[in-house]
Amino acid sequence: MASIEKDAEVLQKLIDESHHIVFFGGAGVSTESGIPDFRSQDGLYHQKYKYDPEVIISHDFFEENPKEFYRFYRDRMLYLDAKPNACHLYLAKLEEAHKLDAIVTQNIDGLHQLAGSKHVIEVHGSVHRNICERCGKVYSAEYIKEENKEEVPHCPSCGGIIKPDVVLYGEALNEMDVTKALVAISQADLLIVAGTSLVVYPAAGFINYFQGKHMVLINKDESQADSRADVVIHQKVGELFSLLKV
Repeated sequence: MASIEKDAEVLQKLIDESHHIVFFGGAGVSTESGIPDFRSQDGLYHQKYKYDPEVIISHDFFEENPKEFYRFYRDRMLYLDAKPNACHLYLAKLEEAHKLDAIVTQNIDGLHQLAGSKHVIEVHGSVHRNICERCGKVYSAEYIKEENKEEVPHCPSCGGIIKPDVVLYGEALNEMDVTKALVAISQADLLIVAGTSLVVYPAAGFINYFQGKHMVLINKDESQADSRADVVIHQKVGELFSLLKV
């Protein structure tokens, strides 16, 4: 494996030569902020719960057992003290320099916005939006975390159940967000794909729409798309981006 300094040099050169960069990120982007991913050895899918995590974060489970859903959700998916890491902060600066057109993220943590990024497409939603299923009133993640900690949160206005505005298993992605993501990716001259194993569809298929010059894949482990990239980097995302300059 190449040294992280050498990998950073290769990525820096591509960034310097590009004018319409799109960053497509997954859970590995936020692990260095203390948010666990799903599929690594320490990820959520290797945790021991009464139900399999993939079952718990499904639409059917939410409808049938909202109390158990919220017990897991509050415990394992709300990391409201997490701070942006070097990757989030670098991308915000790159956007400010008019080099980065968009961030397409599978993450629901809001750390890109907290770092200062404006053009963020959250294809799996956000923990920071929670919507009453009856009247549509929106509540913050802090409200969900603190209110009735052991119970299902209900809307004080109408009594309806509040649901996180995140895409659960069995739910379709928001069509408008998908369209924005695909347009951004199709117009990029450099696509940086980072921190994702590219196994969850339809998001994993987004890279099929890239028509630009260079695609870079950054992930600690190998992915099924490595052979399709111009550059493959096996490093921690935050550590790598801490070496880059705008």
